Amino acid sequence: MAATSSTSTADPGTKIHGKLNWLRAGVLGANDGIMSIAGIVMGVAGADASSRALLIAGLAGLVAGALSMAGGEYVSVSSQKDTELAALEAGRQALVDNPEEELDDLTEIFRSKGLDPDLSRRVAVDLTHHDALGALAELKLGIDAEQRTSPWHAAWASMAAFTVGAMIPLLAMVLSPTSVRIQITVVAVTLALILTGVTSAKLGGGSPLRPMLRNVIVGTLAMVVTYFVGHLVGVQLG
Repeated sequence: MAATSSTSTADPGTKIHGKLNWLRAGVLGANDGIMSIAGIVMGVAGADASSRALLIAGLAGLVAGALSMAGGEYVSVSSQKDTELAALEAGRQALVDNPEEELDDLTEIFRSKGLDPDLSRRVAVDLTHHDALGALAELKLGIDAEQRTSPWHAAWASMAAFTVGAMIPLLAMVLSPTSVRIQITVVAVTLALILTGVTSAKLGGGSPLRPMLRNVIVGTLAMVVTYFVGHLVGVQLG
């Protein structure tokens, strides 16, 4: 029973799920950018630094964070892609060397889902005739035989999301009057964290209250701690 290559288009549900994952990753990347740069600029502002120093520190943190996010995502997705390709190659070889054993495995998978033995066998045979490797990959390996995420796309998306999020506290801090820059930044960051928390919850199909509160509490704590650390360091060095 030879393996056949898939020529079918991806399932619409799979496409939607993939887009939701990308959106969720983008929201989380933006959230990281907001919190990271908010912490940096609040810490520097706590030391009574000038707007020029705030801009330099914020931009340095933005570039470093964006590159770190991009590099981490590239490495992670590349490793996942290599693992999936190796698993697919092993599955393709198994279909050539032991087709009946793989058919038995698919049959057992359907039996474990509650189908009776005869129906399980018929479904396994039909799927194998239609697309042996696709059925093996999806049901036994848990991966899509056709869809591979591009490491470069993932890296650029992660970098862009982080940068967009990071610009909110950075611009709020450096463009605001010195007398109220802390207050304006806190308000801007809080609103941004509320938005990312609600959006993340909506994409995940859950209640927005908990992630929204978690975002705001963690972000506020980070800003308070870094502000006072910066203030103490500024006093000591001053």
